[in-house]
Order: sequence, then C-alpha cells, then structure tokens
Amino acid sequence: MNCYPRLTRGVVAGAIALLVAACAGGNQPPPPQVPAGPAYSSPITAAQLEGKWGLAAYHRPEDAARTEQQAQQGCRQPYVITRGPSNGFMMYLADQSQPSELVSKQNPPGPIYIGLPEEPPGGDGDREVLRFDGQVLVLKWLDKEVAGRYGTMVYVRCAP
Repeated sequence: MNCYPRLTRGVVAGAIALLVAACAGGNQPPPPQVPAGPAYSSPITAAQLEGKWGLAAYHRPEDAARTEQQAQQGCRQPYVITRGPSNGFMMYLADQSQPSELVSKQNPPGPIYIGLPEEPPGGDGDREVLRFDGQVLVLKWLDKEVAGRYGTMVYVRCAP
C-alpha cells in the first residue's frame, strides 16, 4: 500500500487552506494611513498677504498710530511677502536671515497666529495677529524675549 498519494493530497489540501486564509484577510497589510492635516483653520491666505509692505515696530501701545505712519514711509525699502511652495507665505522668523514658509492658524473662535505650519497655533515661535484689514497687518511675537527685542510689528501695504 502506497501512502504517498494520501500524504501528498493532505499537504496540497493544507497549502490550499493556508492560501485561502491568507486571501481572506488574515495576513493583509493594514491600509496606508493618510497623514492628518492641521487641526486648525487658516483664515489669512497667501494671496491676501502677497506683495510689498512698509514695516515699522513699536514697544509702547501709545506709539501704535505714529508707527503706522512710519511703516508707510518704509515702502521706500519694502518688506516683500511672496507665496510659498506649499500655499503658505514667505516671511522671516526672529533672528533668521532666510525667509521661512509660514501660515495663518486659528482654532476658531480663538485668536489668529502666524507661524510654522507644523506647529499648533499659539506656540512660542508664533506671532499673534492683532489687526488685519488687507491694508494693515499688526503682529505681536508670543516669545517674550523676542517681543522685547522686536516689539509689535506693523506692516502697511505699499501703493502699487
């Protein structure tokens, strides 16, 4: 009596059972995960900020109006904001010689901040938007040491 055909049928049947189990989902890799987008909104767009701006700064709130007039005179040597490669806008961070791509960020209904897109709103590297009407942008650094050096920044859109 030859037992090899019975053994061969058993091995083949076992292999088929394993293949069917694998195809049924037992060994499938998990579906690729889509990276989560930011958990905030971006109320100020690159299109709204793109252009030339006069820039000045103040340390005392009573100097705000005078500083806005000084910022208008800054259009002789404007601060240029361009569109970034990932739909943000290019601006300088504190103590940086090259611009970085920034975004506006807000957890509604809270304040609006400008900073790096990968950081949550309100981080030390962010600036709070105190005012933005399309023609004037007023930003305050959240880092107290940086705010002490740079003050509150006033940007006034330059005439075309």
